[in-house]
Amino acid sequence: MAQKGVQLDRENFSCSICLDLLKNPVALPCGHNYCMNCINGFWDEEEKKKIYSCPQCRQTFTARPFLMKNTMLAELVEELERIRLQAAPADHCYAGPEDVACDVCTGRKMKAFKSCLFCLASYCEKHLQTHYDVVQLKKHKLVEPSKKLQENICSRHDEVMKMFCRTDQQSICYLCSVDEHKGHDTVSAAAERTERQRELEVSRQNIQQRIQDREKDVKLLQQEVEAINQSADQTVEHSEKIFTELIHLIQKRSSDVKQQIRSQQETEVSRVKELQEKLEQEITELKRKDAELKQLSHTEDHIQFLHNYPSLSALSESTDSSSINIRPLSYFEDVTAAVSEVRDKLQDILREERTNISLTVTEVDVLLSEPPEPKTRAGFLKYSCEITLDPNTANKQLLLSEGNRKATLMKQEQSYSDHPDRFTINRS
Repeated sequence: MAQKGVQLDRENFSCSICLDLLKNPVALPCGHNYCMNCINGFWDEEEKKKIYSCPQCRQTFTARPFLMKNTMLAELVEELERIRLQAAPADHCYAGPEDVACDVCTGRKMKAFKSCLFCLASYCEKHLQTHYDVVQLKKHKLVEPSKKLQENICSRHDEVMKMFCRTDQQSICYLCSVDEHKGHDTVSAAAERTERQRELEVSRQNIQQRIQDREKDVKLLQQEVEAINQSADQTVEHSEKIFTELIHLIQKRSSDVKQQIRSQQETEVSRVKELQEKLEQEITELKRKDAELKQLSHTEDHIQFLHNYPSLSALSESTDSSSINIRPLSYFEDVTAAVSEVRDKLQDILREERTNISLTVTEVDVLLSEPPEPKTRAGFLKYSCEITLDPNTANKQLLLSEGNRKATLMKQEQSYSDHPDRFTINRS
């Protein structure tokens, strides 16, 4: 319990920028505390915009505040660190088989608290303290404990790989850049990480957009399933009522049509649900991919980031949803109309129209890419509409009449006002 209390106090006295205990703590006018170096570095970045703000509450200051060390707070932090170092480590603080162990501890090793990319070693909290106290060590890059520090060493020159060769797409050390990679396009690992980080964010945005699109498609397909079922149920009900009136003549045919409608209904619903399942699987995969990329984006080790990025940045092929072309106007309603027509023609006409009814049922196709081409005048009239001509675009030799629905070519130009959208004749 005492150790837990110390940990809670440590979090309360940590800088929200570097996430470590406050060093040379200063208080902003808004009341939030930071390390003096951390807040000055943050404001140096904002210097170009002439804006100075608090990283936590975002309160802005018209002029850069003058900072002075908070002596009382600094003494509290030092006392907290002293108590923490004196506290005996609990068993769970020692490194297990799956943990990163401190490279300095002798005997039973403690869990590493940070790894240093400069020293290429991992340290427990006690042995890490020198990196906070020694001026030369304060500049070292500390990251979360890692077992893969040796992968940052060049196998040829035994130097830390701090550069990246864009020509060969691999991490290299300084000696590599003047040796076998001489003349190549080389940059610092940090610069390459920044570039890849931007690509990663774009990939995440694309994934999130695809997730939203697929969720909309799934919702639309679910609505279509309900609409298909409702339409099919209504059609069956109407068909049964019509065939009941002609029970002595078309009882057998009534059973056939009902079975055909149900069969087509099952086929269409099955197709829609199949595509719906594919889209849901893709959404799951995209969310998993997004989580992996998010985790990768938080990796502080540039080399590990660059090592894992190519395998994680590739996206699977997207499910083609362009075939989702819903026809919401009708599904099986045409079947009802066909049956009603047959009802009035009695037995002889029913025999002739049997094929027509069967074909009408099978034409129900929710995911049809292109609507079928009309074959009759009535079919074409479904797509008819009144066209109104725009007087702002009409050539001056066209006379519009009948409410701008008719155009007549005239020899004399009409007195239309000038408009940038008007069609003219290029006589050049």
